[in-house]
This record gives sequence, C-alpha cells and structure tokens, in this order.
Amino acid sequence: MNDAYQSLAQPQAADLARATAARWLGAFETALATRDPARIAGLFHPDSHWRDILAFTWHYTPVEGHTAIAERLATEQGRTAAHGFHIPPRRRAPQRITRVGIDCIEAIFEFETAVGRGSGLFRLSPVGEGEETKAWHISTTLEELRGHEEKIGANRPTGAAYSRNFGGDNWEDVRSKARSYEGREPEVLVIGGAQAGLCIAARLNQLGVDTLVVEKWPRIGDSWRKRYHSLALHNSTHVNHLPYMEFPPTYPTYIPKDMLGNWFEIYAEAMEINCWTNTEFVSGEWDDAAKRWSARVRKADGFERILRPRHLVFANGVSSYPFIPDVPGLDAFRGEVVHSEGFTSGAKWRGKAALILGTGSSANDIAQDLHSHDVKTTIVQRGSTTVVSINPSARLNEAVWDEDGLYEDCDLVAASPTPSLTIESYKMGAQRMLELDRDMIEGLQKIGFKYDMGEDGTGHQMKYFRRGGGYNLDAGSSALMIKGEIGLLQYDRIETFVEAGARLTDGTMVPVDVLILATGYYPQVELVRRSLGEDLVKRIGPVWGIGVDGELSNMFKRTPQQGLWFIAGGLPHCRINSKYLAIQIKAMELGMLAPL
Repeated sequence: MNDAYQSLAQPQAADLARATAARWLGAFETALATRDPARIAGLFHPDSHWRDILAFTWHYTPVEGHTAIAERLATEQGRTAAHGFHIPPRRRAPQRITRVGIDCIEAIFEFETAVGRGSGLFRLSPVGEGEETKAWHISTTLEELRGHEEKIGANRPTGAAYSRNFGGDNWEDVRSKARSYEGREPEVLVIGGAQAGLCIAARLNQLGVDTLVVEKWPRIGDSWRKRYHSLALHNSTHVNHLPYMEFPPTYPTYIPKDMLGNWFEIYAEAMEINCWTNTEFVSGEWDDAAKRWSARVRKADGFERILRPRHLVFANGVSSYPFIPDVPGLDAFRGEVVHSEGFTSGAKWRGKAALILGTGSSANDIAQDLHSHDVKTTIVQRGSTTVVSINPSARLNEAVWDEDGLYEDCDLVAASPTPSLTIESYKMGAQRMLELDRDMIEGLQKIGFKYDMGEDGTGHQMKYFRRGGGYNLDAGSSALMIKGEIGLLQYDRIETFVEAGARLTDGTMVPVDVLILATGYYPQVELVRRSLGEDLVKRIGPVWGIGVDGELSNMFKRTPQQGLWFIAGGLPHCRINSKYLAIQIKAMELGMLAPL
C-alpha cells in the first residue's frame, strides 16, 4: 500500500489512541459474544471492510458493508468461539495513521478461537464531525493451531534425539535418513525449490508435517542462478526475507541473482528442508479410495519413483513453460532465436544487431545488457505497457515495511485489506508514481511508446495479480530508449521475418542477428495440465488471476481437488501466505478441516 506513516507527536495522544482502540475492541468482543448482528453492525461504518484469513471462515474471505459483516460474524461465531480479544503490549501500539487517504486510529489485536490463536487489526474513524468513532476496516487471521504451534523460540526442539547420542545417530545421520525417504512416504510433495517451495516447506517443517521438495535443477537456487547475467531483484531486501531467517544486514538493497540463489541453498540446509534436486515431477493421479496421490518423479539419471503423498503443492511460480508466440516468417529467419529464459549475456553478439520482442522487465533488463556489450538493440512493443521506476516509484509499495514495528506486524498490515481496499490503495499509489515518473513517461510517449497505468489506473501491481505481466520496473532502459541508444519498434510495423531480419510494412528491411523472445510464460496451471491432465484443470478452474470474490484464484487455499494446493508470487507473497497454507494442510492432517 502507498500509505503515509504519521507518528503521534505527544505521549498523551498515544495514550488516547490506545484508550480509544481498547474501548472499541472491548465493545466488539461483547457484541460478538451476543451474536446479535444489529449490535455488531452498530460498531462499523456502513461502508466498512472485513478480510478474514482462516480465523472465522477457514478461507480467504472478503466481506463489505456493515450489515454483511455483522451477519457473517454472528453466523461464524457459533463455530469459531472467538474470545480473549486484547491489544498485545509486545506489538505495535495503537497509532494515528493515514491509510487509503483516511486519517484513522489503527490497532493490532490478538484473540483466541476454538482451535487456536488469531491476530488482526482494525481502523477507527469518526462517523461524522464530533460523532462516535467506528471501525471502517477490520482483519482477522488464524496464526496457529492450539497444541500444534510452530517449533520456534521457546517451543524449539530439544535435539535430544541426536545430541551427544553416543553410539547412535548424530544430526547428520538423522538428516540423511530423513532426506532419503527409504521405507516411508512424504505427507506433502512440493514441486519447485525456489522461494515458494522453500517457504511452504519451512513452514510445514515447523508444524511437524513431513515434506519433500523436488527441484528439477542440479542445485537449490539454480532457478535464479541460471537466469540472465545482470539480473537483480527489483524490490528491496528488507521486503524479501524468508520465514524465520532474515537476510544478513550486509546484503545489498537489491540482491543479485547468484547471491539470492546461494541464500536459498543456505536456507534449505539451515531450515532442514528435505530436497531432491535434479528431480522432475512427471505426473500424478489422485487415488480417491486411499486419499493419496500417486506421484511419479524422475531423477536426471533416469531413475523413477512413485511417491504417495496426501498433498501436492505446486510451487513452480506464477509462470511455467516459455511461451513462443506465432511470429510471421519466423521459420524463414536464419539468425538466432532465444527465449528470454535461455538468455544469459549479450557478450557473444558484440557488434551485431538484436531485436527483443517484449517490453516487460526482463525484456528491458536484457536490452540494457545487450546495449552494454555494444549490440545494436531494438525493443519491439506489442501492446501498451506500464513503466515504473524501481526507485523511487516502485519503493512506494514497500512503505508498510518501512514503518516501525515487528516484521510480523508489517506482514499483518500488508495482508489485511480487502480486494477493493487494495485497488483503492494502488490507484492512489499509481497517481503518485505518475508524478514521480512524469519526465520518463513523457519522454517515452514522445518516441511513440504505448504507455498505460493499468486498466483501472491501479498500476503494475494489479497487472501482476491479474495477468502476471504487462509492466516494466525500469532500471534505466527507458532513458536509453528516450536518447535513442536503444531503439523502439512497434510490432504492427513488422510485416514478416525473412532470412536476414524483419521486413516492415513499408518495405524497409531491419537486419537482425538475434531475436530475443521476451514473450513470457504459460501460466502455472500449464504444468498441471501436462502432469495431471486436462480434466483436472477443468475441475479446479483458473490458477492465479482474480476470482469473482476479488481474491487470487485457487492460491494459498483449498482447491476443488482434494490435496491439491498452489503457492506462487514474489518473496513477500510467499512468506506471508505460506503460513496460512501450512496451517490449512496441518488442520487437514489433524482432521480439523474438510476438503471443499
């Protein structure tokens, strides 16, 4: 969210904020206990928002309007038995702050339910000048299951099973046996060993759920190491920590790909994640009688094994297989054709000419790399694109993590808004980005670049959630295009490719030695189609993209196919949502949660 953090100027103002928040929270608990919708609704603004993650609904559930919120809370309270609401002293204190343009008091709270511990936040503002303060936003999340808390901190394992176990297995023996899966099956099979797979495996480990990660590359982290030479993360290090282990404070603001890949490998070892590298998930079939999958995996040497997990978690990213578009005349072209997935460095084409089909972040980073190696480089634009400077504009979406408070507090704030509040926040942020990037945008438009700020003015973030692309987080390529050092060609000007390059509609020839297809990837569901079959794809529906409720489709939650789960996104998305996905899997293992 693009929020302006406003600290209270005087101690008495902080005391007033806490007193106001505590008074409202007490009234909320009392009203909730009565299960009287009218009494609950009286505590909320008419146009209020509630997002629940598992605590009341066992789902990602947005509800809007005080009447709908009150009725849903009253209904769910009979099962949830939420109680013990309080403002915890160890977490961020209630404060006056501006969120989505509304000056309000924001407070983090904790509570108990019939099955575990929850947390959330609420935001209060007066109904009118001098009138009663009511909530316009509340969120509730289930943080842990009672009796099955994460094995961290005071609950950490004793190590008695291998510490000074003279004559028996030591830690390395225990780990080797755990990784081998000789004579046993994993309860969860995770497909993909990058940020999504590592986050969910680490979370499940701490809940005592036996989890195996399979990764097709030779080493954990190779999915990043093997990308183009100049790649670094486009958002800041402090946003991207993995669960339980923050990056060292010595790491740079924008982490290079190889450093990130190495950290993933360190993380997998430190978090005792069972990984089989050089191993590809080939196919799977659900055994409805046994309530298990028959999952075939293949190692690089050809060895295959059928695993029998109860859960499959696809953690192969928002994108899967490279997408190759139908480009007219491409079969006749005699130069090199490389998809961006296979691009490493422009050094081999020094002094030659390159076309890059695409205008996303990868296309622009590759263009800069080619340009730096004295390659005559031209970007080919197929459709309108959102362009946002990495700094300062993209940094606006990191503002929550720039605020004071524990990391878990910042993550809670980030996970709290309903989809409609998220959209309003992104619209406000996009307007600020337009101001910050005005010179760059005007320069691009002057050279004929097709620019937009999203279909509803929400910028690049909603493009990511809706379609997984269509934007460039700019690291300098736009300035090079504006100066003419990197060329720009509209795709509709290309009539066809021929042996030596591209022939334009006006008859002009553009010599090309290498064509880079920065054309994106099939969505994550394509791996499901190829490994589990078309019938299952039809049964579960879309994966990623926005569903009818405004939430991401089939992500981080139960799907219409029992035992099938999805996790994807950037590092902060995976860190935050892996907790809730792991809780659901654990709850199903305990018989507390039924399939959809």
